[in-house]
Amino acid sequence: MHFGLSRATSDIDILAAVPHERLAELQRLGGSGSDLHRRFKVYLQPVTVASYTEDYESRLVRMWRSLRSRRIQLYALEAHDLALTKLERNSDVDRQDVLDLARAGHLDAATLQDRYLKEFRPNLVSNAEKRDLTLKLWIEMCWSP
Repeated sequence: MHFGLSRATSDIDILAAVPHERLAELQRLGGSGSDLHRRFKVYLQPVTVASYTEDYESRLVRMWRSLRSRRIQLYALEAHDLALTKLERNSDVDRQDVLDLARAGHLDAATLQDRYLKEFRPNLVSNAEKRDLTLKLWIEMCWSP
């Protein structure tokens, strides 16, 4: 959504930057079935299984700067960090998202590979070789003539 490549969806996946004990409150206020969901047809869905880069927080991009709220601030993952969160699942939708980001000029192959090697791969618990192959195939998919 932040990169102007949104596809049909009714949820916004989030990495909750609130204390763990406040996550239930966040779900109550903005989750499925909440007032936010009923009024705007969108809801927040905390992501609990996605892997992400080590230093993603330093690259977060503020969303909707014109939104003036003391209680909530929304940030998007930088494009390369976002792409790498999709590496593990690698579904058809994930591959299309990465391809769309690359085609729109939001991704660079060298940056994607560098960030993967330095900040993502060292934290993989298993199947690193499978992720290596997936990244290689993504690079071919996005940047081969």
